[in-house]
Amino acid sequence: MPEKKGKKGEMTVEEAGHKGGEKTAKTHGREFYQEIGHKGGEEVKEERGPEFYSQIGHKGGQKVKELVKKGEESEKK
Repeated sequence: MPEKKGKKGEMTVEEAGHKGGEKTAKTHGREFYQEIGHKGGEEVKEERGPEFYSQIGHKGGQKVKELVKKGEESEKK
């Protein structure tokens, strides 16, 4: 946890962000996050197109394939 500096009662930026996030979650609820996530996804879709999702899906699949291979190799040892 980050060390607090300064006067009594002050908090780190991380603590303030966490506190603000909790407050937002309580006041706006799950639907708020779903809505902004959907809006962000639509924005990315418009800016980058379906090829982007294809590329990141392929990269993710390659990473999983690599991790499975490493796991299988470590079991053989």
